[in-house]
Amino acid sequence: MKIAIDGPAASGKTSLGRALARHFGCRFVETGKMYRAVALAFQRGLALDGIEIDVSEDGRLLLNGEDVSDLLHTPGLDRGSSEVATIPAVRERLVSLQRAIADRADVVMEGRDIGTVVLPDADVKIFLSASPEVRARRRVEQRGGGGYAETLREIIRRDERDSTREIAPLNPASDATIIVTDQKTLTEVISEAIHLVKERLEGRWDHG
Repeated sequence: MKIAIDGPAASGKTSLGRALARHFGCRFVETGKMYRAVALAFQRGLALDGIEIDVSEDGRLLLNGEDVSDLLHTPGLDRGSSEVATIPAVRERLVSLQRAIADRADVVMEGRDIGTVVLPDADVKIFLSASPEVRARRRVEQRGGGGYAETLREIIRRDERDSTREIAPLNPASDATIIVTDQKTLTEVISEAIHLVKERLEGRWDHG
């Protein structure tokens, strides 16, 4: 089973992805972390063709066999991951690795081009949408504080970059179900998505 979740920054992809993976017994793949892992590998002096990335059954990210999950959230890697994501050869390599993971295991994979580029044959494609204002408020709450105005500016800048980039711009797949989350709680979004997956797969994955 392949479930693709796409959407802009701070739209709730990770929270939904974790919940669906838990419910259906799938591996959860956060593709954004893979770009961070490449940035970390470059910091360590590794060449692109010497990088292997995998995701363990419990969602830990492995760089050449080493669990680097707890090393990926630094300001340097924030910048570095944005930079490496613009390199066509990096995107090509990671798409290949992401498809390999999905070929080996049932996955819920989240990102910005999963349903359009990485897994165009996904069984279920979900695109989460919410206004920049709502996403900025959620991001501030997630962080336990911070400046709303600056967070909103960050999100608007990221939206602009994601939707206008030359390679795989952020757009819903033509066969994706768009869930607008502005007026919905996370519980409501998860419930709607579980129902959608069960409906699409006609009870093949009845884990509760």
